Amino acid sequence: MSNNIKTRIDNFNNGRNPELLKLKYKKLATDPFSFFRGTCHLFYEDFPPDSLLNSAPLTWICGDLHLENFGSYKGENRLVYFDINDFDESVLAPCTWDLVRFVTSIIVGSHAVGINDAESLHLSDIYLKTYTATLAEGKPGTVEKETAKGLVKDLLASLQKRERVKFLKKYSKENNGKRCLDIEKKRIKKATESEQENVKKLIRHWHHSTDQNADFYEIIDIQKRIAGNGSLGLERYVILVEGHGSPDGNYLLDFKETHPSSLQPYLTVSQPKWHTHAARVVNIQQRLQGTSPALLEGIDDGDKSYVLRELQPEQDTVSLQAWDGKLGRLEKLMQTMAEVTAWDQLRSSGRQGSVIADELIDFSQSSQWHNSILEYARHYAEKVNEDFQEFCESI
Repeated sequence: MSNNIKTRIDNFNNGRNPELLKLKYKKLATDPFSFFRGTCHLFYEDFPPDSLLNSAPLTWICGDLHLENFGSYKGENRLVYFDINDFDESVLAPCTWDLVRFVTSIIVGSHAVGINDAESLHLSDIYLKTYTATLAEGKPGTVEKETAKGLVKDLLASLQKRERVKFLKKYSKENNGKRCLDIEKKRIKKATESEQENVKKLIRHWHHSTDQNADFYEIIDIQKRIAGNGSLGLERYVILVEGHGSPDGNYLLDFKETHPSSLQPYLTVSQPKWHTHAARVVNIQQRLQGTSPALLEGIDDGDKSYVLRELQPEQDTVSLQAWDGKLGRLEKLMQTMAEVTAWDQLRSSGRQGSVIADELIDFSQSSQWHNSILEYARHYAEKVNEDFQEFCESI
């Protein structure tokens, strides 16, 4: 394998849309944390196969756990939750893989929000200790408005003021009582007629194979959606549907191409034979989250597959800048994220190769592995900074 960072990134992204790949590279060059978020594949390429952390219990993991892969959403019961919210890389792997990537994200991301090295290690320690204590309890829970604290509580409280019409206006414009997607918006680009027709065909086929309300999902418009970091360059569309009626009752859907997990080449444990990559993402998300979003479907298109989900006003991430110099706010956030990590692993235990909850509880009785995680995360955070500099100089 070449040691040249740009070459490694080019090889991984080979075949993606060139225009969007240029945008992805621009995002990677923003700061070390953006680089870290968008290069999950490098993290696992570099992770040592002889690490003691590889012998931890097997669980279903996010695979790309970092500070910005937690967020709010409205569940199928129409209540709002805070949970892990990105499962593109999800697989069956040692439970410590998510932990070490998350702790690395704390250290890499700390400088962007004005946290010093000692504080980032303090927050990392809180995350690991809370995770271990939550695992020891052996009882999964959920984060809702009534149980949230600190920055998460602020986020969930703010969602009550969000209106669907304002949310629609972020993506669309209205003319004579009809809405269409606005390609003048920053995150929307024109889709070709053939792309639109293919998406329509797939959605209609899905309708016929389910008992979903066909009138609700009547398609008004389809355009390309520019979103994400690591996934930029893959096919992605925003779909405007009739919903509860035009113009203000319309709904927005996200339709995203799914690739194999970037962790796959480094896994030593066999995975279930998923029908498609989208089926993997959807099934693991439903296993980990306490309540999944109202619409979450994997759609097959032969050699490609896509995840279909609702775009919601209630979807958002915590603003790390809102810690406003009060370390206690970040401490509570680390506690919440640690609890969610442990709850999701417990909830999905005993499924298709993941250990049962008793083994996770046994694992929590020792904390010797904390130091291994902290040591590796500190080392790798330095490497991320070096790789970021090298990447910036090469583009």
